[in-house]
Amino acid sequence: MLNKFSKNISVAHSPDADDIFMYAAIAFGWASDERLKLSAKTDDIESLNLSCLKGVYDVCAISFGLYPHIFSDYALLDTATSFGRGYGPKLIVKKNAVLKRNFKVALSGKHTSNALLFSIAYPDARAVYMNFLEIEKAVLSGQVDAGVLIHESILDFSDELRVERELWDIWCELAGTSELPLPLGGMAIRRSLPLNDAIATQNLLKKAVILARAHKNTLSAMLLERGVLRVDDKNLAKYLELYANDESIELSETQLAALDKLFELGYTHGFYSQKIKISDYLVPSEYLDIRNS
Repeated sequence: MLNKFSKNISVAHSPDADDIFMYAAIAFGWASDERLKLSAKTDDIESLNLSCLKGVYDVCAISFGLYPHIFSDYALLDTATSFGRGYGPKLIVKKNAVLKRNFKVALSGKHTSNALLFSIAYPDARAVYMNFLEIEKAVLSGQVDAGVLIHESILDFSDELRVERELWDIWCELAGTSELPLPLGGMAIRRSLPLNDAIATQNLLKKAVILARAHKNTLSAMLLERGVLRVDDKNLAKYLELYANDESIELSETQLAALDKLFELGYTHGFYSQKIKISDYLVPSEYLDIRNS
């Protein structure tokens, strides 16, 4: 029997609650496109960043901080994004700790957005990279002097620790404004895909986020029942409002400006070889309107 789908698209996202939530409508069959067959895999965000550097997946969740390293091979989707507004990753230390200039810090990956901003703000710190689930323990054990907590870890950590600094505050200081949201992560799509398939994939993922938001309570209950999340129901509701909210549906002009500022900061401080403007690297959805007009 012939496969009714015309195109197989490999997708990878993290096992974090926001990514699972935003993809769940596709996984449960609520959102589909007969032209596409999406096959999904999960991995931690830095592993996904490294996979994009190797061109492993057609569509992949990434840290925004990675994007200037892959723009020639991947476009950026305008949906399923995570930004922070007044919140974000946290630099944590033991309660009585006093950090030296060259303190040792645990970060969740070299190419993460939080690592980029942290490295700009603390150029003399000595970074070690580990899975974000191990960072709290590394600080408590004294393996490192400090660590940057991300994802669900920011909601619940040991009372033996305190927040030394919020990455939101670092972002506002470096950006020179508190009006721009903190860019954290999004989805990239391989440029070699036919444009029609890229647009259809973006539309399908956008539909999934819209459905997830419209049926948040039902979908959350289904995910909790299946035990695929690392958070309880109370923390899940809070977490989704932080990182899988209505602003995750489609990139706004303010979010685009925030991405441009992030990439400008990375370029100015020597982390990128050239400065890019993100509007030049989005999927040109208007192509279908022009073709059909």
